Amino acid sequence: MSNTSLHSFHIPVLGLCYSIDTPVKVARFGIASVISIMDDELIEKMRQFHCEQTGRIFKPITKNENDCRARRITAYLNLVQKIVTDQVAEMRSLSFDENNELAKYFEMLPQTSAVKNRYDVMKQLFGGNEKATLQQLLKATIKAGAIDVNIMAKVDKDNYNSGGEILAAEYSDALSALRGFANSNLEAAVVFSAGYNPRLYSYIENFKDFYPDKKNQLKKKIILKVSDYRSALIQGKILAKKGLWVSEFRIESGLNCGGHAFATDGLLLGVIFEEFKSKRQELVTELLALCNKANIEKGNNEFTVTPQLKITGQGGIGTSNENHFLLEHYELDGTGWGSPFLLVPEATNVDEQTLNKLATAKKEDYYMSHASPLGIPFNNFRNSSGEFLKQERIDKQKPGSPCYKKLLAADTEFTSTPICTASRQYQELKIKQLKDKGLSGELFKTACKEITEKECLCEGLGSAVLLKDDITLSHKLSAVTICPGHNLAYFSGIFSLTDMVDHIYGRKNILNSSSRSHMFINELNLYVDYLRNKIEKTLDINPKELKYFQGFKNNLLKGIEYYKNIIPNIKRETSQYLAAMNIELEKTVVVLNQLKLECLPVTPVVQFQHEQADGNLNPGKYFLTNK
Repeated sequence: MSNTSLHSFHIPVLGLCYSIDTPVKVARFGIASVISIMDDELIEKMRQFHCEQTGRIFKPITKNENDCRARRITAYLNLVQKIVTDQVAEMRSLSFDENNELAKYFEMLPQTSAVKNRYDVMKQLFGGNEKATLQQLLKATIKAGAIDVNIMAKVDKDNYNSGGEILAAEYSDALSALRGFANSNLEAAVVFSAGYNPRLYSYIENFKDFYPDKKNQLKKKIILKVSDYRSALIQGKILAKKGLWVSEFRIESGLNCGGHAFATDGLLLGVIFEEFKSKRQELVTELLALCNKANIEKGNNEFTVTPQLKITGQGGIGTSNENHFLLEHYELDGTGWGSPFLLVPEATNVDEQTLNKLATAKKEDYYMSHASPLGIPFNNFRNSSGEFLKQERIDKQKPGSPCYKKLLAADTEFTSTPICTASRQYQELKIKQLKDKGLSGELFKTACKEITEKECLCEGLGSAVLLKDDITLSHKLSAVTICPGHNLAYFSGIFSLTDMVDHIYGRKNILNSSSRSHMFINELNLYVDYLRNKIEKTLDINPKELKYFQGFKNNLLKGIEYYKNIIPNIKRETSQYLAAMNIELEKTVVVLNQLKLECLPVTPVVQFQHEQADGNLNPGKYFLTNK
């Protein structure tokens, strides 16, 4: 584990609003977290809220002002930094003799921390100069957790002026968000997720804070969220050739995570971690050479000392034993704990109604949906008010949502200006098209279901914080969409921040009584289900698809063999637990070998098909084919 952070975990970005002010809640305790900066309207509301909460003057940045999106983001991030700085200063002024936030800061540190050990020694002293000196030394070690930001790289809609003319590329959603972060006072990192965006990666070159100074320091850092080593190497090299250093590769499980699910071709998390571990030095060496070469050519400072490159992992971690195994066996620099923190009101923003539903949910309440307008599988919660509102609109034969923010507006099948596939406009036009084509019966019903399953994420993923903090709702839309990972099924109840941190570090166990397999087994089962569903929904397997399915299956089987080999290295579990893991792996082999991959001779005369989202995260389109 890296010694640059006192905690071994971070809280990843959670939707648009669930972690939007998490640093204000947890950064003073040394805990790193990530803010989504995609929704500037929501960010402006939160800036007003926190200005009022802290007695600061709020000066609105209106939509008709130049570069309002970037300026709103900059203003909010600067405010969050000021609030956290004030919180840390106030905490340093407290006395150690009381049960207060100062004590809480040190009590939550991991037992492996030298600072925590020093704090425990101080508590045993009865007074005098030695204790006073130690207390001052401890206060000097206090530092806030990172205030990082997240940009979904390919959610990058172009924007228009009031006359309907398209604005320059630098005013697109992703580029404006990056500029908002780059112009802020934060010394932090931007996390790029959801793939590679060429114009965004090139735009980073405009900001000097992303380049090393004379002391080899980076004021602004880059973190890439990746699903495998190949993706990390390719994207890392692209940035390095521009003189830009990737400070962290954040490896996320393709399926055992919250939000959008970017499935690999059957590559399992343990196998991916192993590749990063074995090739880590090779990766650092190659990227550093490219980075320094580019900076020398640009006349910039080069790195005279190898900069830190962290490797962290997240997605489905549920126990302290799993957390420890990842840090120790794969030599990770940290882990991400996301969905469980949705049950911690001290850390995240979940409205009371949704929070109570999550706290009492069952395993079957969490499922993989096709609700996202991006055309990417989306982890969903059946009992959310957003799900109920969507069904209510369908029942009233008014499917789709009003579309105000248009963050995910990308479809131009019916219009010259992109619209969202979750919008009422799109869904009405699409269903009319089906009727005009003469589609009827079960085929029509199936097609309609795929169209109306799309859900407004712009409003749904942002409303919970407005409800929780009694802030005026955007367009009076109160329905909540929430997207936890499947792992949340093993946590029931509402927890304090201390409860969750103690669980992570093994000082407490807050899992419910549900039988829970190891995180690697849970992810494996999700991939088997994913493969089975894709096979079952493929009516006519062509040679290309057959090759894909076979490769996917072979990767899973190789992953199972890998897990069998590493089970003896899992030291903190009982022999019975490890034996059960072996049995589960053997059962999965049987299931995989029973999957039928032969070509099926099903070729209906008229078939409704769904074109999958392309590599640019454009929503898929529906079309009719005659075969």
